[in-house]
Amino acid sequence: MLKLTEAEIAQHLTLLPAWKIENGELVRTLIFKDFLEAIQFVNGVASLAEAAGHHPDIDIRYNKVHLALMTHDAGRLTTKDFDLAAHVDQLP
Repeated sequence: MLKLTEAEIAQHLTLLPAWKIENGELVRTLIFKDFLEAIQFVNGVASLAEAAGHHPDIDIRYNKVHLALMTHDAGRLTTKDFDLAAHVDQLP
């Protein structure tokens, strides 16, 4: 898996405005109506992650879900991270 350059990362971010880079990871925090809605979303993310063979770090705090993506094998962001983020953005 090829590591993305800073310019490539910036280009990918233009397509994912809800996401940002923090500490070398692609991150997004979402807030839901309640815990159950947050868990339903996380279950959708889990299905996408399993299908992609690429798993985000997920932090759930009641109705708040924080996702962090980074390709650990590459030690940096790759297209796998941005591809999964784009699929996550399509979840209801």
